[in-house]
Amino acid sequence: MTTAREIMTPDATCIGADDSILDAAKKMASLGVGALPICGSDQRLKGMLTDRDIVVKVLGAGKDPATCLAGEFAQGEAVTIGADDDAAEILRTMSEHKVRRLPVIDGHTLVGVVAQADVARALPDAQVGELLEALSS
Repeated sequence: MTTAREIMTPDATCIGADDSILDAAKKMASLGVGALPICGSDQRLKGMLTDRDIVVKVLGAGKDPATCLAGEFAQGEAVTIGADDDAAEILRTMSEHKVRRLPVIDGHTLVGVVAQADVARALPDAQVGELLEALSS
């Protein structure tokens, strides 16, 4: 049984809830990623910030990325997966919530992120195809 811990990208880098969107964009660029977990001062996960959020909700809305805070874009409770949850749970959660990235939690600690690309590398083509279909509909 393949678990989230086995296929995740470990050591996810957070953006602080009080950090600016400009800082988040710079961090995404330097890391070569399209999303960052948003963590509060308590180091707990508050949500996910995507490059699309930056373009649509900040730049597209005429807001200044230097003055907008990442925490403003944490939308309710983050959709997560447990580190020891199996592949079926990963697929179900991604499909049900229509998300391409899942923060991986061990207790209350963020330990990594499972992205659609991680799933594609680790799981059989049929399962990956079903996920892509669910995310595209």
